Amino acid sequence: MAAVDLGSNSFHMIVARLHHGQLAIIDRLKEMVRLAAGLREDGSLDPEAQQAALACLGRFGERLRDMHADTVRVVGTNTLRKARTRQQFIEAAETALGHPVDIITGVEEARLIYCGVAQHSPKSDGRRLVVDIGGGSTELIIGTGNEPQHMESISLGCVRVTRAVFADDRFSAEQFDQAWMSIRLALSPIAAAYRRVGWRSAIGASGTIRAAARIAHNLGLSDGTLTPEAVRDITDRIVAAKRLSKLSLPGLSEQRAPVFAGGIAILGGVMDSLGIAEMTVSDGALREGVLYEMLGAT
Repeated sequence: MAAVDLGSNSFHMIVARLHHGQLAIIDRLKEMVRLAAGLREDGSLDPEAQQAALACLGRFGERLRDMHADTVRVVGTNTLRKARTRQQFIEAAETALGHPVDIITGVEEARLIYCGVAQHSPKSDGRRLVVDIGGGSTELIIGTGNEPQHMESISLGCVRVTRAVFADDRFSAEQFDQAWMSIRLALSPIAAAYRRVGWRSAIGASGTIRAAARIAHNLGLSDGTLTPEAVRDITDRIVAAKRLSKLSLPGLSEQRAPVFAGGIAILGGVMDSLGIAEMTVSDGALREGVLYEMLGAT
């Protein structure tokens, strides 16, 4: 079986085989297409962004056909939810993949993310907070065990914030202040309620948070977890670089670098608004959640 995640920053495909009642991952594909960067103000998708995305899906489709996947689910997220001209793209995407595309709501995306993280986390009776920073949106979920209980999807992602605040590929403390203000404003309707409910542990998922944890570890700022102090140190290093061409952080890939400032700004804003003192990092995310649901593990 296979799950395909049409994210706003990256497209992912994960293929697994059921082996003795357990999912065995046999293939993973990922391409950064930055579809969100091609979403225009009027809601149309830039033709070049569509072309790059469809080329990626053509490669995914070839792989699916080669592997003879029996069960495939394809989900589209924030950018495709918002695109006014998405139907034409979806039809072309379905042709390239050979499978239907399901555009899921933000709450459904949050639920599936929680499922993927829960399946990759130690069993715990306490509440956990899951944070997933994508290209076009950020999902925040509180749950216990395998059950999500409070789910929110905020329309702020690493591509979107980078375009809005760091579009000239330059970084300053003032720009980060602007980003943090918009993030706190977006979180203000839910922050107090989330803090009231509370959680025993906080877990981060997806590219921005994984990259931040890797950088913090390589800089000796943490042991693999993330703290507000580590995020602030990384932010200060981005500001000190002043521009993208000068940015060099150990563990930050060339592909991730152009949208990392927006992502780290969201992470800092979320940790501050919700009072997160420490965050571990999960290997699970949306596509794993889709796979486990297909298996019936939720």
